[in-house]
Amino acid sequence: MLKPNSLRATLLASVPGLNVDPDRLQIFLDEGRIIATGAHSHSFEYAYTLNAIITEYAGHADAIVVPVLSWLHVNQPDLLDNPDKRRDGFVFEADLLSHGGVDLSLKIQLTERVVVRQGEGGALTAEHCSEPPDDPRADVERWTLFIKGEPVASWPPVLP
Repeated sequence: MLKPNSLRATLLASVPGLNVDPDRLQIFLDEGRIIATGAHSHSFEYAYTLNAIITEYAGHADAIVVPVLSWLHVNQPDLLDNPDKRRDGFVFEADLLSHGGVDLSLKIQLTERVVVRQGEGGALTAEHCSEPPDDPRADVERWTLFIKGEPVASWPPVLP
């Protein structure tokens, strides 16, 4: 599965302060299932709930949500384009901490297609498929998020 590490890299690179203490980001895959058919192919799809937990975050939640939405536009666009999936495809829970920070849990419904081909001598080769690039928003190469006029997150990250 490739998407969990891709989302981790995006969050570590774009959420202010998270790259300084990456252990504050934990990623779990829950309720995973393999979806396959009885066809002669061994191709299948992973389907799971990714649970990204960011602990003791003191910044604004937008600085986390915007990078995730940007990532979803490229890596799981159907989650945003399909009204049925929008309702519960990306949800969150938060524990407000006494010192003003928050423990934030993001739950995202993800799928990953894997095409398995049989080659010479019966060898099987698995290839993870990327999402179709039909969303013009997927071409955004750089963005900066401002809250109250102050830049709080960007992609790719701006180095001092």
